[in-house]
Amino acid sequence: MKFLLVSILFFLVFCDSALAQVPRPSSRIVLVDRIVAVVNTEVITQYELQSRLRQIQAQLKQQGTPLPAAGVLDKQVLERLIVDRVQLQLARETALRVDDQQLDRAIERIAQENKMSLPQFRQALEKDGISYPSFREDIRTEIVLTRLREREVESKIVVSDGEVDLFLEAQGRGGQTDAGSEYNLAHILVRLPEQASPEQIQRQRARMESVQQQLKSGGDFSQLAASFSDAPDALQGGQMGWRAQDRLPELFAEPLANMRPGEVSGILRSPAGFHLLRLIDKRGGGGGAGTTVVIVDQTRVRHILIKTNEAVAEDEAKRKIVNIRERIILGGDFAELARLNSEDGSGSKGGELGLLYPGDTVPEFERAMNELPVNKVSEPVRSPFGWHLIEVLERRKADMSDDRKRAEVRRILRERKSDEAFNEWVRQLRDRAYVEFRLEEK
Repeated sequence: MKFLLVSILFFLVFCDSALAQVPRPSSRIVLVDRIVAVVNTEVITQYELQSRLRQIQAQLKQQGTPLPAAGVLDKQVLERLIVDRVQLQLARETALRVDDQQLDRAIERIAQENKMSLPQFRQALEKDGISYPSFREDIRTEIVLTRLREREVESKIVVSDGEVDLFLEAQGRGGQTDAGSEYNLAHILVRLPEQASPEQIQRQRARMESVQQQLKSGGDFSQLAASFSDAPDALQGGQMGWRAQDRLPELFAEPLANMRPGEVSGILRSPAGFHLLRLIDKRGGGGGAGTTVVIVDQTRVRHILIKTNEAVAEDEAKRKIVNIRERIILGGDFAELARLNSEDGSGSKGGELGLLYPGDTVPEFERAMNELPVNKVSEPVRSPFGWHLIEVLERRKADMSDDRKRAEVRRILRERKSDEAFNEWVRQLRDRAYVEFRLEEK
């Protein structure tokens, strides 16, 4: 006991002596980072905000867009971070993720599109001061958000037979006077909250009228979009890129048909809010209405599907599909393995799905199918149904039958509805989220 007391006393004396040698901290507080917003149970920090700000500023400068006032841009970028965060939270809650193998293939495609090998692409990024690990995670986030949109929005868009009939009737009457045209557009959206009160509607309309007045006074459209637009493309100066006339919402298509490049539309009202359009350029036209021959790509394909469900875990399904692929690569017969393993109606036909038209399959499957060379077996492909192996057997062009034309019209109408449905979904997701702003705190 005496030895224990002596040991404790020695330890306390030693600690006191050691602490005396440690330099005392300065009374001046150095702020390393701080919280600028709370989104549900997560925080957004000043560091995250400043990193995204630098990216957006560089992007706007590259486009030649005058930068908005610093405080205005801060709030726009923070709102974009909030909207992305609530979507990523939903993706995690619903087990939507992108594994490293899928991410690597996506980055390889980006490098190929830039006519570089992967090492060359990485060097080019680092030469521009972009961290490759950060770039990888940014691409992972983009893929997750794209797949979330496909699952939560695009897969739920409904096009009725009546809408298809009306579209075809309009074509027959020559109602689409600008059919075949493509428009390069920029866009400003002032969003309305769900179930907006008359006061909120009036306030948001006044906000858009203020933007319109600034444009009439010589304001830069891209700068005003980056400053005021609530659309997902706001921080790209509102640029939507080239859009085919028949895939635009009717709300946009009608005024654009009478606009010249450089002109800005009047204020347009949709359920999402108030819109202004700027026509940057226009091409094509005159070839769509009344055309009777429509040539499209057809792909003859077969696949093997392993479904995921409550009884089959994600990892187990993927492991099984990987093993099947290895057997095929080593000389196994695709058709026989499909008959033994594929968990859909095509299994009895050796996995044959027949000739597919664009839009016949879910986006993940179609994207992988379109990238495959003929007679090559894909890597495992994840879709809402489970894990697939895909083999393209033939590609050809064909005139669409009447049934296929109706299917193509249905796809066009789905695309017309897509942006508006996505904006509405984002608005609802954002309105339901708990958000606490701390940007103004010092």
